[in-house]
Amino acid sequence: MAGLGLSITGALAFLAPLLTRLVVGFGFHATGHGKLQNLQKVTGFFTDLGIPFPAANAAFIAGLEFFGGLCLIFGLGTRIFAFLLSCSMVVALLTADKADFIKKFPPDPTDVASFTYLLFLIWLVLYGPGPISIDYFLSKWLGLNSRTGESK
Repeated sequence: MAGLGLSITGALAFLAPLLTRLVVGFGFHATGHGKLQNLQKVTGFFTDLGIPFPAANAAFIAGLEFFGGLCLIFGLGTRIFAFLLSCSMVVALLTADKADFIKKFPPDPTDVASFTYLLFLIWLVLYGPGPISIDYFLSKWLGLNSRTGESK
């Protein structure tokens, strides 16, 4: 009976990175789209937070979230975009979400969205995109002997 359970969960293991990429990617794509629609507001917010070069950083983060979210959805450059977006979430935790994070830590840090995103992004950096991703198919097509997207 335990063997059957392990077989079933093993067969469904591809869902974990796929669903994580879809949900996190869509979340970032949507927020990036919103930021791109109102860069002046984002620039003002970054200025209030004391982030250096607020206009350049607002444009960069909006673009990173918009395009990085799309790339996560499709599993293209997953580890790279997950790492870059992780850095963005660390900055969010140190600036915009600092008060909430300190207030919620240690009992409920996952109530802070940027912390939860950070956890999922770190997992994608370490685990990879999974077998249903462009990264996986590119690595097979290029004959790379990497574990991109594979779990054993």
